[in-house]
Amino acid sequence: MPAAALKPKPLPVQSTAKRPVLLELPCAPVEKSPLPAGRPREWYITHNRRLKAMRLAIALLDSGVYHPGQARNDTIRGAAELIGVHPPSDTTCHMVRALMRYSR
Repeated sequence: MPAAALKPKPLPVQSTAKRPVLLELPCAPVEKSPLPAGRPREWYITHNRRLKAMRLAIALLDSGVYHPGQARNDTIRGAAELIGVHPPSDTTCHMVRALMRYSR
């Protein structure tokens, strides 16, 4: 009998990695550099909103929310509390769902 037949196959939910994979916990933010000067105020608002939406989308994906339909406003606000950012507005929640939709 071949050696491969004696080895039990891993279950579909088991990791096949040789070493355990460590999940990365929310870490300290990277050192921020100043934003470029001379842009209109709306640009800075949109820029910061996009960054926040990206952080929230990553946190949701890490927590197991993979579809935009699963990411209701209260779920997104819960993720914001978990990672330590201010609760997002409805516009930012919409942007988070859009990021999750178009990343597929």
